[in-house]
Amino acid sequence: MCNGEIIPKDSFKDECGVFGIYGDQDPGISRLTYYGLYALQHRGQESCGIAVSTGKNIEFHKGMGLVAEVFSDEILETLQGGISCGHVRYSTSGQSNISNAQPLVVKYWNGNLALAHNGNLVNAEELRKELEREGAIFQTSVDSEIIANLISRLDQGNIVEAIKKAMKIVKGAYALVLATRTQLIGIRDPNGIRPLSLGKKGNSLIFSSESCAFNTIGAQLLRDVEPGEIVVVDEDGLQSYFVDLPRKDKLCIFEYIYFARSDSNIRGKNIYMARRRAGEILFSEHPAKADVVISVPDSGTSAAMGYAQAAGIPFAEGLVKNRYVGRTFIQPKQSMRKIGVALKLNVLENIVRGKRVVLVDDSIVRGTTITELVEKLRIAGVSEVHLRVSSPPVTYPCYFGIDTPSKKELVGANLSINEIQKKLGVDSIGYLSLQGLIEAIGKEDNYCEACFSGSYPIDIPKERSKMAFAKEDFHVEI
Repeated sequence: MCNGEIIPKDSFKDECGVFGIYGDQDPGISRLTYYGLYALQHRGQESCGIAVSTGKNIEFHKGMGLVAEVFSDEILETLQGGISCGHVRYSTSGQSNISNAQPLVVKYWNGNLALAHNGNLVNAEELRKELEREGAIFQTSVDSEIIANLISRLDQGNIVEAIKKAMKIVKGAYALVLATRTQLIGIRDPNGIRPLSLGKKGNSLIFSSESCAFNTIGAQLLRDVEPGEIVVVDEDGLQSYFVDLPRKDKLCIFEYIYFARSDSNIRGKNIYMARRRAGEILFSEHPAKADVVISVPDSGTSAAMGYAQAAGIPFAEGLVKNRYVGRTFIQPKQSMRKIGVALKLNVLENIVRGKRVVLVDDSIVRGTTITELVEKLRIAGVSEVHLRVSSPPVTYPCYFGIDTPSKKELVGANLSINEIQKKLGVDSIGYLSLQGLIEAIGKEDNYCEACFSGSYPIDIPKERSKMAFAKEDFHVEI
């Protein structure tokens, strides 16, 4: 991975991906985990790691960069055991450095524990201060270490009970894969904001952020882990427990819009089909007279194909993506800022010259990159640009594991639709309604769609004073 600044883009930054196998001493467990993480690479490209339980200890390796850069055959050969826990990371809390790479591996009185976390805690700051007052020393700046610290402190010989107690203390979003010397455990927060699936390959049971990883290693999807569920896999098989807290089903709606890979299935819904259907509904809500439909690849492609089919307008590849440019690279100087977009996307002039174009993207956040793309289309000779967005305007930031800018940077929060159209330099603009998006996905209102509505499923930082926990409920004797 190249060192450098992250170029602002018109999409939320990816979250993280977690993966784990209980493999009954499978000699290839680290390699299967490697392939599983490779399939989840779209969820995080900053760092990755694998921890494996030998039955006595937990061995691990992690580093900065992509999965293929961090691991080699020689390293994978050193990670032999029957239980694995893996992680790919995009930092949403804590700096991007090796100390914050996961899985986090801790030693405590009851042995070793490896933890991989996707999500974000909204009361992390309060918890960290309280734990430090209790004598805890933190080695990282990530809130995942708070969860690991709590579980190890609360474990009095029954790790499930320790997890339940920890879940009553932490507030926020989390999908966890946790490995001990003898167990693999999958956990989702009571609101189910971050996804986690359970799969099977032969006698092995597997947890993954997305089902696409199961397909990669020849496993089958069994089901989603339920909100508030603790699934334990050990020599006795699989046991399911639920925390004694109110449970909702508020999966992040952006999994369907952008984050999940198109071949994944979440809640029984295929991501590609949901996005394509969103494009069809987008046309019904915002038709346009045009000669060709193109997409901002790759996240807008499925919706663009749906829009084109519904409209009876040809779909074409009007923008070409450089797939060898990673999510981060050295930012050009301000005088060369257009190169930043050109490095990633270029216009196929023969496809769009003289045409009325419908340009489909999955979302608009700051409005920076899309402005550059519209300008490039104009230079290429496009006669009209009709921008269509397969999600509603983003008007609120996320606090649950997605790296979003502040509200003052969100173009949808500060400008009217007409003002956005003028700012972006397009002939027309149309956003998919929230009702249309939910129709495309199904399941009525069982989502976290706070980035569109401001209706958060749990308290957010500006209301921290309202969500303070009672000290007597938290205090742990050291």
